[in-house]
Amino acid sequence: MSTIREPAVAGLFYEGDPARLRESVDAMLATAAGGATPKAIIVPHAGHIYSGPIAASAYALLRDAADTIRRVVLLGPSHRVGFLGLADSGADSFRTPLGDIPLDREAINAIETLPQVHHLDQAHQLEHSLEVQLPFLQRMLGEFSLVPLVVGDAAPDEVAEVLERLWGGPETLIVISTDLSHYHHYDEARRLDGATAGAITALRPEAIGYDDACGRNPLNGLLRLARERGLRIEQLDLRNSGDTAGDKDRVVGYGAFALYEEARDVLH
Repeated sequence: MSTIREPAVAGLFYEGDPARLRESVDAMLATAAGGATPKAIIVPHAGHIYSGPIAASAYALLRDAADTIRRVVLLGPSHRVGFLGLADSGADSFRTPLGDIPLDREAINAIETLPQVHHLDQAHQLEHSLEVQLPFLQRMLGEFSLVPLVVGDAAPDEVAEVLERLWGGPETLIVISTDLSHYHHYDEARRLDGATAGAITALRPEAIGYDDACGRNPLNGLLRLARERGLRIEQLDLRNSGDTAGDKDRVVGYGAFALYEEARDVLH
């Protein structure tokens, strides 16, 4: 009997009605420019009215990738459950109002041999950092399999080791879900997030601290591996809730970035 991880924040963080959800996601994607298909993207995870337009700037790059990308490795921070390492899910699929996404059980089984990966459905049950990304992926990719990982207290090298094992080829997309600074005044947030964005584009995980990004653990793991692999990174958007749907007194920062594998010379 198959098990399904039911949506926890449909109707709260994004539209719960399928038609309205399709319409809202497509509208955000329509305003974003396209471009080359990345190997990895970094996207925010607040309610769609707040961070959706920023996330859309990264997801719009997948317009021509539906026939290529067949698996998405999705990492985000834990907001509700404290634990060490990375938590996978025992579900067979994750559900949104747009349908069910099958999990890649073979890939999940392969990383469960790593000591930092644990089976912990409790970490997934109410977590929004992964869920809010799924409607964007469904609209851009159609059918694909998912490797969802909630990241707890994990060092960059622990995350990087998991990503290395799941890296794959063009068929695999890596998605890191993180917001930036929280609850500063608009001007201070812009200063702080500008510094964090500079560290991200410089591939300097050691410069991103506890208060700089709520998803710093998965983010820093990707940046560590991206530096080792020689990936190129582009900043796509950098705004905050004061720019989208909130006031400017206490804002949350959002950034979107794309990472590309550079062609390497081959000696014959």
